[in-house]
Amino acid sequence: MIKKILLTGAVFLSLQAIAQQPKQQWVTIKSANLKCWECKVILEKYLVQANQTTMESGLIQWKINLLQGEIKVQYWPDRADESMIKAALNNAGFDANEDKAESESYAKLPPICKRAEEGGGPKPPKPCHIPPVQ
Repeated sequence: MIKKILLTGAVFLSLQAIAQQPKQQWVTIKSANLKCWECKVILEKYLVQANQTTMESGLIQWKINLLQGEIKVQYWPDRADESMIKAALNNAGFDANEDKAESESYAKLPPICKRAEEGGGPKPPKPCHIPPVQ
C-alpha cells in the first residue's frame, strides 16, 4: 500500500515538473549575407559555442536555408529569446533581420560571406549554396 502511494506521488510530481516546462518556440530570421555553404559552416560553429556559453543550451536546433538567406531556430524561451539569437548572429558577423552584423566580426568573414552590395554571395554561374565536391 505504501509503495502504491509513493509511486503515485512520484508520478504526480514528474507530471507536474513536465507541465511546468516552457514550450519550445521557433523564430525565423533573415540574413542578407547568409547565402553560401562557407557562411553556414562559420555560423554553425559560432552558434554551437554561443549556445553552450551565453544561452545555457537554450537552442535546440536550427535549419539554415541558404537560397532564402534565412535561419529557423528552435529554442527554449526560459534560456534564450529572439533578441539573444539575433545578437549571436550579429556577433558572428551576420545580419539578422534589420540588425546589421557587428562590424569587427563582419570584417573577418571571407569575401563570399559579405553582403551582395559589397560583392559577396553567389556569383553566376557558380552556386555557392552547395559544398564543393571533395
